[in-house]
Amino acid sequence: MLVYIHGAKCMGIDAVPVTVEVNITLGVGIHLVGLADAAVKESLLRTVTALQAKGFHIPGKKIVINLAPADLHKQGSGYDLPIALGIIAASGQRNLRALDKYLIMGELGLDGGIRPVPGTLPMVELAIRQGFRGCILPEESALEAVDYSGVDLFGVRTLDDVLRILEEEEDPSDLLIWNTELYRKAQEASKGPQRSYMDFADIIGQEGAKRGVEIACAGGHNVLLIGAPGSGKSSIAKALAGILPPMNLEESAITSKVYSVAGRASGDLGFMRTRPFRAPHISASKAAMLGGGSGENILPGEVSLATNGVLFLDEFCEAPKSTLEALRGPLEDRKVTISRLKAKVEYPASFMLVAASNPCPCGYYGEGDRCTCSPGQRMTYFSKLSGPIMDRIDIQLWVHPVETSALVRGGKAEPSRDIAARVLKAREIQRERFAGSGIFCNAEMNGKQLEKYCPLDSACKDLLESIIDKLGLSARAYTRIIKIARTIADLAGSPFIQPPHLSEAALYRFLDRRNILDL
Repeated sequence: MLVYIHGAKCMGIDAVPVTVEVNITLGVGIHLVGLADAAVKESLLRTVTALQAKGFHIPGKKIVINLAPADLHKQGSGYDLPIALGIIAASGQRNLRALDKYLIMGELGLDGGIRPVPGTLPMVELAIRQGFRGCILPEESALEAVDYSGVDLFGVRTLDDVLRILEEEEDPSDLLIWNTELYRKAQEASKGPQRSYMDFADIIGQEGAKRGVEIACAGGHNVLLIGAPGSGKSSIAKALAGILPPMNLEESAITSKVYSVAGRASGDLGFMRTRPFRAPHISASKAAMLGGGSGENILPGEVSLATNGVLFLDEFCEAPKSTLEALRGPLEDRKVTISRLKAKVEYPASFMLVAASNPCPCGYYGEGDRCTCSPGQRMTYFSKLSGPIMDRIDIQLWVHPVETSALVRGGKAEPSRDIAARVLKAREIQRERFAGSGIFCNAEMNGKQLEKYCPLDSACKDLLESIIDKLGLSARAYTRIIKIARTIADLAGSPFIQPPHLSEAALYRFLDRRNILDL
C-alpha cells in the first residue's frame, strides 16, 4: 500500500514542500531514498524503536521510503514523524483518515515522544499557502507560530497525540496549541517584567553623542562611535537598544522566521516582540558573521540574526579586515546571499550597525598629550576602515571623556523614555510614508525612493552642492546626508527637508571632512 505524508524543507526563510512516500510490498528490508543526509538516514533506527515502544510492529516486507522531490537534499530529524506515520498507515495498523490534510514534522524520541524542530514559521506559512487544513508540530515548535491565523495548529507531545488527530474518531481540539497548558504558561510568562536596558539618564554628559544615536535610531542609520577608553561608547550603544521602537507585525514576522530557521527561537510566545541586539566578539569568523554551513545546510549568521535590530561591534578596528570588508554587501543591499556548489540561499540582513572603536592603538589620540602612538601607527590602525566601509556608516560620532566636574557633581540627564517617544513618533511618520513599499525606515531607501520622498528646494540644493564640493564626498556619502537630513526633519515634524537639517546631517560625516591625523 502506498501512502503520502506532507512535510517541508526550509530554504532561506521560506519553506518548500517535501512529500514522504511510503510503500510496503513483497520483499525484505527498509530502503530510504531521496537524497537524505546522515541525520535523516539515522531516523530509521529511531523510528523503528519508537514504533515498537508504542506497540506497533514493523512489517516483515520491503518498505520503500521516498523523500520527494528526489533531487533536493533533505537534512535534519524532522522527517522522523512523517516516516513513522507512513509505516503505520501503509501497513494498515491504523486508519489515518486525515493524513493528507495536514503538514506534519517532528523528531521522534525512542519512547515515542516528539521533540522540537527548527523552521516552524516558514512551514506554517507554506501550509497556509498550500491550503492544508492545519499543521501538526511538536508543542514547543508550534508555540512559535501562534500568531498565524486561518490554519489549525496542533502542538503534540507524543505519537499517540498525532494518531488521535489523524484518526478523527474523537475531538482533538484540546491539542490545538491555544488550548494547551504550555500556551497558558507562556502567556503568563509574557506578562512578566520585560528586558531592562541601561537608561540614558544614567549616562552623564555626552549630549552630542546622544543626539547622534537618537537620529540613528529614528531612521535606522548605521553609527560609528570613536573615543578613548572609558568615554562611554559601550554604555551609549547598550542604552541605544532601549530607545528603539517596537517592531511592527511585518518586521516581527521576518525576524522571527530567521530565528526559527536558525533553531534559535527567542522563547517568546509567537513572534519576537523585542528587536534583536547582537554583539558578537570581534574574533568571529566571516562565516559566523554572514552565515554558512556545509552542503545545503546553510544557516544565517550574525548579520541576519540582527535583522530589524542592532549589530553591535565593539573594538571595530581590531576585527580582521576581511570580516569588516565582508559587511559591505549586507550594509548596502540589506540582504546576504550565500552560495555553495549545490545551493544558494538568501537571508535578510536589514540591521542597524553600531560600531565602537578607539582612535589609535593606545586609545588616547585626541585627548591632550596622552597618546603615545606615532602618526604611522594611527594611520595603520584606521586603515582597516576602508573608504567603502566608511561610506556605508551614516553617522560618525567622536565621544570625548566626560569632564571630572560633571562626574563628581552627578545629576540626571534626559531619560530614555522621553527619547524613545520622539524616536517612535519619527518611525510612525516613516511607517506611513513607506506603507506597502517593503521598507520600514529612511536608511533603507533606494535611489528612486530618495527622489520621491526627499525632494530638495533650490536653497537646499545650493547648500548641498557647497557641502559636497568642500568635503569632497562620494556619491554614496551624498545620499547618506540626504537620508540623515530626512530623519532629522521627521524628528522635527517637518514635511520637507530644510537647510538646517542638511547642515546638521553633514556634521556627522567628519571623517570624510579631514584626515584622521588632523583631528
